[in-house]
Amino acid sequence: MVEIVKATSQVVQTTETDVQHLMENIRHFLIDNSARISAAIFLVVGVFVGKWVGNAISRTLEKKGFEPPIRMLMVRVSRALIFGMALMVALQTLGYNLIALITGLGVAGVGIGFALQGVLGNIFAGLTIIFTKPFRVGEYIGIVGVEGVVSQIELISTTLLHSDASRVVIPNHKIMGEILHNYGSIRQVDLSIGVGYTSDLNMVRAVVTEVLQNNPKVLKEPSPVIAVGAFNDSSITIAIKPWVKLADFGAVQTELNQKIIEKFRVAQIEVPFPQREVRILNPGPTGSV
Repeated sequence: MVEIVKATSQVVQTTETDVQHLMENIRHFLIDNSARISAAIFLVVGVFVGKWVGNAISRTLEKKGFEPPIRMLMVRVSRALIFGMALMVALQTLGYNLIALITGLGVAGVGIGFALQGVLGNIFAGLTIIFTKPFRVGEYIGIVGVEGVVSQIELISTTLLHSDASRVVIPNHKIMGEILHNYGSIRQVDLSIGVGYTSDLNMVRAVVTEVLQNNPKVLKEPSPVIAVGAFNDSSITIAIKPWVKLADFGAVQTELNQKIIEKFRVAQIEVPFPQREVRILNPGPTGSV
C-alpha cells in the first residue's frame, strides 16, 4: 500500500512538473512573439469591426433611401479605412518604419498608376455614374449597342440583364460620353397589324381598345396609342403601342397578337395577305403566242 502511495505521489509530481514546464514554454512563447500576436489580434479585430461598421452604415443608408450603388460604395470605403488603420497599427507593432513604408508605396504607386490607367478610368467613371445617376438599378437602358435592365452598378463595371436572361457587363469608361437611352421602369410595346381598305376603322379601333383594356399587363397610364400607321399596297397598317412594365414586355406582345387576331376573326375584320391583280390589256388574236 505504501508503494502504491509513493508511486502515485511520483506521478503527481511528474505531472505538476510537466505542467509547469509547459506553462513556462507558453509564457516564453508569448513573450518572444508578443508583437506578432498583437499584430494578428489587431488585424482580426479590424476585420470584424470593419464588417460591423459596414453593416451598420448599410442599414442606416437603406433606411434613409440611398440607392444600392451608393450604399455599396460607402460600405466598402468604411471597411477599407478601418482595415487600413488596423493594418498600420499592426505594422507599427511589428516594428516597421511606417514613414519609409508609405514613401516606398508612394513611389511604387506612380508606376502602378500608369499600369492601371484603364482600371482607374473605370473607377472614376463609376463614381461619376453613382453620384450623377444617369440611370438606376431596375431601369431599362440602351447604350453602346446593347440593351437590358440595370442589375448592378459597381466601381469598375455596370451589369445589364438581357431579355434572354444573359448578362451584359459594360466597363464604366465605355458608358461615359456615350449616348444613353434610358427607358425607365416601363416600356412601350410596338405592334402593328394590317387590315383591308374596306374595313371599318372605327370598329378596328374599338376591337383593339377592348383587347388592351382586358389585358392586365397593359398599363392604363400612359394611355396606349392606336392609330393608322401606313398605307400599303393591299392593307392599312394599324399601329398599336401600349405601355407595360419591364417584366411584362416580352410576354405581353405574344398575348396581344393572339388576342387581336382572334377578335378580328370574330368581328370579321379582314387581315389581307399580299396579293396582286394582273390585267392583260389589248390581248392578241386567240391562239397567238
